[in-house]
Amino acid sequence: LVPGDIVLLEEGDRVPADLRLSYARNLSVDEAALTGESVPVDKNADPIHEDTPSPADQHCIAFSGTFITRGSGRGIVVATGPKSELGKIADLMKETSKAGAAPLMRKIAEFTKALLIIVLVLAGINLILGATLGGYDVAYSFLVSVSLAVAAIPEGLPAILTIALAFGAKAMAQRSAMIRKLPAVETLGSTTVICSDKTGTLTKAEMTVVNIFCSGKEYTLTGTGYTPEGQFLHQGEPFNPGQDSDLMETLRAGIWCNSAHVRRRPEDGAYEALGDPTEAALVVSGLKAGLLADSSRLDEMPFDSISRYMVTLHRDGDQNILYLKGSPENVLALCRHQKTNGTVQLLDDRPVLEKLNNMAGDALRVLGLAYKHVPADKSFITTEDLSDFVFLGLQGMIDPPKEEAIEAVAKCKRAGIRVVMITGDNAATARSVAEKLGIDTGGGVLTGEDLSKMSDSELYNAVDHVSIYARVAPVHKFKVATQLQQRGHIVAMTGDGVNDAPALRAADIGIAMGIKGTDVSKEAADMVLMDGNFASIVAAVEEGRHVLESIRKTILYTLPTNMGQGLLVIGSIALIPFSALFETRLPLESVQILWVSLYDAVALAFPLLWESCETGLLDRPPRDPKEPIANALFFRKVGSGSSIMAAAAFFVFYHYGESAILDGIVDEVRLSQAQTAAFMTVMMVHIFYLFTARSLTRSVFSMNPFPNRKVVAGVLGTIIIQLIIVYALPATGFNPLRTESFPGEWWILIVALSLPALLLVELEEWLYERFSNRGHLRPKQVSG
Repeated sequence: LVPGDIVLLEEGDRVPADLRLSYARNLSVDEAALTGESVPVDKNADPIHEDTPSPADQHCIAFSGTFITRGSGRGIVVATGPKSELGKIADLMKETSKAGAAPLMRKIAEFTKALLIIVLVLAGINLILGATLGGYDVAYSFLVSVSLAVAAIPEGLPAILTIALAFGAKAMAQRSAMIRKLPAVETLGSTTVICSDKTGTLTKAEMTVVNIFCSGKEYTLTGTGYTPEGQFLHQGEPFNPGQDSDLMETLRAGIWCNSAHVRRRPEDGAYEALGDPTEAALVVSGLKAGLLADSSRLDEMPFDSISRYMVTLHRDGDQNILYLKGSPENVLALCRHQKTNGTVQLLDDRPVLEKLNNMAGDALRVLGLAYKHVPADKSFITTEDLSDFVFLGLQGMIDPPKEEAIEAVAKCKRAGIRVVMITGDNAATARSVAEKLGIDTGGGVLTGEDLSKMSDSELYNAVDHVSIYARVAPVHKFKVATQLQQRGHIVAMTGDGVNDAPALRAADIGIAMGIKGTDVSKEAADMVLMDGNFASIVAAVEEGRHVLESIRKTILYTLPTNMGQGLLVIGSIALIPFSALFETRLPLESVQILWVSLYDAVALAFPLLWESCETGLLDRPPRDPKEPIANALFFRKVGSGSSIMAAAAFFVFYHYGESAILDGIVDEVRLSQAQTAAFMTVMMVHIFYLFTARSLTRSVFSMNPFPNRKVVAGVLGTIIIQLIIVYALPATGFNPLRTESFPGEWWILIVALSLPALLLVELEEWLYERFSNRGHLRPKQVSG
């Protein structure tokens, strides 16, 4: 095909190129793959304005890759390949890339560079001081300096991060969120804005009749979706529809003049619609009143996109009856009378039109219904029959919000996460649904036409205030995501159509729909939402925050304990001029430093990943994406933890080791015992400090120590292994850690000096909370 070719379209065809329709008869096109909307779109050959931006509004264009669901047509090829609407999306995908690594990964990379420089400088200083001021052998000083670097750098952190993310991915999979890219687990926990589709994600994607107007009276229906359960309400009170013959006739017109069906699936018992969702909604409203679908249809005039109505002919006792359903304005044009309180009267359409405007203002899709008696011998419909109908009433329907989505939006508000709705629906419908969901409507609604006229700087100024976007084109969704990122937000974007792929790739975390999502959208996404439910996104965000908390706990446990060993070594070298003890030997051997660093990461830090999810994670605002790892909390934790550890080990080594040197004679056994005692002190400080690291918000004294059995097992295992190292290894002759058994009463001092690792850290946190203007876990609220 080339531009200028003419293509004939029939039901079931796949549109091969972008076509400008020159003829269309009852033509409907499924554009779900392109726009994400599940309801087929009516097409016609009428001209449109050249500046119409959204594909959803281009009713005279049939787009490449879409499917004809009804009718026939003819079109002229206007674009093929990369110039078609799908081709433009493909080009946009090529130009689109992620903003960068996940927030935590970026922070860790920056922190690692700074830590590496600091450690290398300290190791160099240690080497020079040890070889000059300390008088140690250069090889020994070099070995100690390397050990110092190993002690200060958390070698086990990368493995712990990967395992934590894997645990999070597994937990999210159990909540219907399949992670395709592991860093997305942490990114979810940092999300500040969720941009979501409307249909099927925030709403049920099941049209539901909620309002009926007939005989001058208004009725409300409860219940949502295709399940035929619900009440009729009149003036807020339950009402039996059988008591109003006009209401029953209006419902009968809707269920008989209909081509859709509702059935119950045998595999799970859920109700589903077969046919047009709008017609299915009329079937369900009739079923709620106890009516049954008609089986006496004689003839049918299908819905026509030009006339915008449908007519059916049925047997009705000793006469036949025509039912008319369609656009209220078109139905009223065919009516001369109306049914009011059981009697037929001349039509006064003013109250009907007033009610129609009210329903439209509530973003309801409204259908008008009418009937006409004809002779019993009439068996088919002719154009002469299309007049003198009796108007029955209006049925207004809407795609209702999911109850769990309303709750999820409320959770997002408490969590400081802004929900932005981006939809192909019109502005009035979008605003109405947003109000029901609790999404902020104060910033108004921006349409695709508005976005096309806005510059990047104008959109940059608007995205922090506008939460509803309607009638958008693919490029608009992409632009909204990128401008939110420019504002410093961590953006999660949902999508299911091919048109969503660029935005999914550009967002910090792209979320594709697993049920109705296209393969292209899934490939571009970081996460696939298997049930297509917005509430599952919020559950995944909570799990992401839990993973983020687990990682922060591990970092804030590992770094202070590692830095404590480095501080102990550097402090001991600095004291060489003042004590012969430190000139003879350092508090820890190099191999002992290596043992603490490697063993601690496996046996003590790793079990922190099994801590249960803390309550209230979604009651806190998201962390500022720009806040570094080395924040105020980091410096307090590292400062207090490492100082306590170094001070405790230093005192134990000095207390028991000073007596090992008398008149220049060194008692090597006593010195090894003192060194071993310092080694054990470091491990005991790690154990006590571990209990404070189990939560960043709660005191250890308010927590049950037993739910996390991994921590308990790690502590007990560590104590047993350390006792073996002290008392069993020296006796075997195989003693790679160079330990020496020491008297049992020394444990009293070791435990007494290690316990402050627990008490002083808890005291420091209490004092900070008591006298600070803000708590240490209240991160700065991001804009918007």
